[in-house]
Amino acid sequence: MARKTNYSFEKRRKELEKKKKKEAKLQKKLDKKNAGAGPPIAEFDNGLDPMPEVETDETTDAEETTEDSTD
Repeated sequence: MARKTNYSFEKRRKELEKKKKKEAKLQKKLDKKNAGAGPPIAEFDNGLDPMPEVETDETTDAEETTEDSTD
């Protein structure tokens, strides 16, 4: 006669595997997040301004309204 399968053991084993896999995935996400922070910006300072001054739209809007009113 064949042995009966112990279903509760199989279920518990699958639950433990799922838990392990979930923890590994979470740890991988945390490692990726921490690694993505990167080095400080000062290390890459090449003397260039990262955000150069940009002419605002206010000056161009003022010029356009002056031109429109003369039409």
